[in-house]
Amino acid sequence: MSTASMGKKSGKTSHISCRRCGSHTYHIRKLRCSSCGYGNTATKRKYNTNKKNTK
Repeated sequence: MSTASMGKKSGKTSHISCRRCGSHTYHIRKLRCSSCGYGNTATKRKYNTNKKNTK
């Protein structure tokens, strides 16, 4: 890994804090939050990945 090419990426911000969920995942150019989906959907983005099956 060279520091010279990675040093050019400093100072650029692609994500800012989201106004709906508060997390630092709102993309400036896409105008969409990757955490809650603000800017793309009216409902909050969620997936049921941590639920265990109960018998």
